[in-house]
Amino acid sequence: MKEARQLAILDLLINHKSLTTEALSVALSVSKETIRRDLSELQAQGKILRNHGRAKYIHRENQDSGDPFQSRLKSHYAHKADIAREALSWIEEGMVIALDASSTCWYLARQLPDIDLHVFTNSQPVCQTLSKRKHIQLTCSGGTLQRKYGCYVNPSLISQLRSFEIDLFVFSCEGIDNSGVLWDSNTVNADYKSLLLKRTAQSLLLIDKSKFNRSGEARIGHLDDVTHIISDAQITAR
Repeated sequence: MKEARQLAILDLLINHKSLTTEALSVALSVSKETIRRDLSELQAQGKILRNHGRAKYIHRENQDSGDPFQSRLKSHYAHKADIAREALSWIEEGMVIALDASSTCWYLARQLPDIDLHVFTNSQPVCQTLSKRKHIQLTCSGGTLQRKYGCYVNPSLISQLRSFEIDLFVFSCEGIDNSGVLWDSNTVNADYKSLLLKRTAQSLLLIDKSKFNRSGEARIGHLDDVTHIISDAQITAR
């Protein structure tokens, strides 16, 4: 019954742009709780995308359909800059830190003081910004440049990281769903974040409040894997 119902859900979503949990509940004559459980399983399988009580089918041609880096820079930029400024207190001279290719980490890179730091990143814009600092040792992951996302993809990343003792991994994501799963909009960035999250003892998630209760197309990990969080919701509450 569950398998047939989930196939029916997929069929409905394929034929509609998106549907609410309530609409699916009515269409299949089951409770909303049952639909939510089915949607959670389908999301974990990478077949659907959930956002604010709605669900849509992920077509294969829509994989890696995240917004370009330049577009992300303009989205909630004031909040991202405030969050990045708050993150500065976590970074001390002599540390080895890793940054992802998020726009929030780019705002952080712009504000980093020119002190004795070692920064590892897969972000082309972060590399360009930090290349001007005399005292920051900069290591780029290298690999193939994905211009849309402003990041490098390197299949040798695992072996490359063996020579690093990273003190802190700083990153952002597309969203955190109701189950605490961290999502990104494309596999290009998600794979890098997932790997760093598993291989570093401390992580700092920078996320604006618009990304709570949202999912994406590529899973990074779980909120339980993150050791520290900074959001504009916390900053505003002070």
